[in-house]
Amino acid sequence: MIDRLHQEQCSLVLLDTSGRIRTFGKPGVRDLEYLLDHEPQALRGARIADKVVGKAAAGMMVVGGVREVYADVMSRKALPLLDDAHIDYSFGVLADQIVIPEGDTRCPLEQIVAPAGTAEQVVEMLRAHFREKNSEAKL
Repeated sequence: MIDRLHQEQCSLVLLDTSGRIRTFGKPGVRDLEYLLDHEPQALRGARIADKVVGKAAAGMMVVGGVREVYADVMSRKALPLLDDAHIDYSFGVLADQIVIPEGDTRCPLEQIVAPAGTAEQVVEMLRAHFREKNSEAKL
């Protein structure tokens, strides 16, 4: 899965409980959001290889019932959520914070979910943010 993540230059590789491997390429947590909303069964018990896992992605993975996660870059802030859910994880680099590629500022989603204490709160905060962004886009 890790090799596929790098070879296919995708953002996320998912191995579901049936043994099916799927690749995704949307930026940020958009693929996780889609899976939570439209294919939650695909996440239950799945193994995931991802480019970047911060607190936002970790919260979504926990709520989705993921069993194991690898990330090229993982945020220290993701670890308590994964630990509390007993999700096995490994990483290439452990970072103090996730920064956006265009600069040296902290990822906006990480700022949004910073106050969350549980994975459920993370997802609730993200959903509220996405609803707000969608309603702004319609104006």
